Amino acid sequence: MAENISQKGSRYTGRWWRSVGPALITACVVFGPGSLLVSANIGATYRTEMLWLLVLTGILMGVYVNMAARVGVVGGASPCRLIAEHAGRGYAVAVGLTLFSICSIFQFGNNLAVAAAARALLPGIHAQWIVVGLNLCIVVLLFTARHVYQFLERMVKVTVALILICFLLNLIAAHPRPAAILKGLIPQIPVGLSFAFPQKADGGIQDPMLLVASLCGTTFSIGAAFYQGNLVREKGWGLQEYRRGIQDTIAGVAVLTTVSAMIMITTATIIPGKNATDVGMLAQSLQPLLGTLSYLAFCLGLLAVSLNPFLINAMIGGGILADGMGMESRLGDKWPKRFTVIVMLIGMVVALLALQTGEKPVRLVIVGQALTVIGNPLMAVSLLWLANRHQIMGTYRNRFLTNVIGGIGLITVLFMALRVFYLIVLKLT
Repeated sequence: MAENISQKGSRYTGRWWRSVGPALITACVVFGPGSLLVSANIGATYRTEMLWLLVLTGILMGVYVNMAARVGVVGGASPCRLIAEHAGRGYAVAVGLTLFSICSIFQFGNNLAVAAAARALLPGIHAQWIVVGLNLCIVVLLFTARHVYQFLERMVKVTVALILICFLLNLIAAHPRPAAILKGLIPQIPVGLSFAFPQKADGGIQDPMLLVASLCGTTFSIGAAFYQGNLVREKGWGLQEYRRGIQDTIAGVAVLTTVSAMIMITTATIIPGKNATDVGMLAQSLQPLLGTLSYLAFCLGLLAVSLNPFLINAMIGGGILADGMGMESRLGDKWPKRFTVIVMLIGMVVALLALQTGEKPVRLVIVGQALTVIGNPLMAVSLLWLANRHQIMGTYRNRFLTNVIGGIGLITVLFMALRVFYLIVLKLT
């Protein structure tokens, strides 16, 4: 397959920034409201002492994103299609259904984040109408846009620029100490951090590694990395584009880690020792410290952060399911659109119920966590297997160093899956 691909000419011969897109989209779905909240709380709890871990998980993410892109380009098909061809349709369907279910279950969080951002910008607004209106607008755009991928890429580039500017303004307003930032890049274990497993205590469940585990899970997203193989097919890359597209991976991961680091440093500087359980509370806690202009910038950045994964998460679930089932899988095709709308509807309905009752869908979250226990290791193993298969990759198989880092990533995913499984057992017993 690699020999045929290498003969393709380059369709993208413009400036380097024209090749940037797929990994930037991946970064946007990874850096959502959850990542923002986790980064903020880690900064408030451990100051800048965990910056090194953020960089490490960013490297793991970059390796898997690049691996999936190479599989998509050299293999001549998306990862799910290659899995179906070389391991059977049942395996591909299992991957598609798992990722579709995970995206569907956690889509409600994106809806709630948009509602929180709207409330922070416009206090007193009816968040339910914002949620319904946004979903309807996106569905209309999804079915009327002629070139869905091009629209998505342009939207992402604009929102990423807005996010970077907004959180940079907040970082400048915080006046962090450069020495503390540099010290945080040196691997260290913060005082008071325990590596113990979750345990029941005082009528609830205590997880001493909650923030660290959340940082790893939100920065190193196997599902988003897996979808990179589809995005490079959507972009129409051949080997020439892939070689230039290495900078796409660097740009995407740099955006992910830089924005997370800026938020971590900001909260470490201005609200040390304070925690926020949702993005709305975080915005309120920063308001008296940032000032009017910086607070407005934070809310605009929060809205952009909430909007990016809102559509992309749904598209990943819809696209991978269609791909796994052997249907047309491009973003503009009918079945990915239909499945994407299903993901959005599930997320919207659950979010509306949560907004109405004021209660989080705990049981649904447990189901989602259970699916990640299966799905994340499944996708990590699949990518490593595809990237090392000579029949698919030829001379473009993983190098030794890539396999070493990929192996560390797989061990991390397995460890995280084991922790989540243990946590689910505690919740159910």
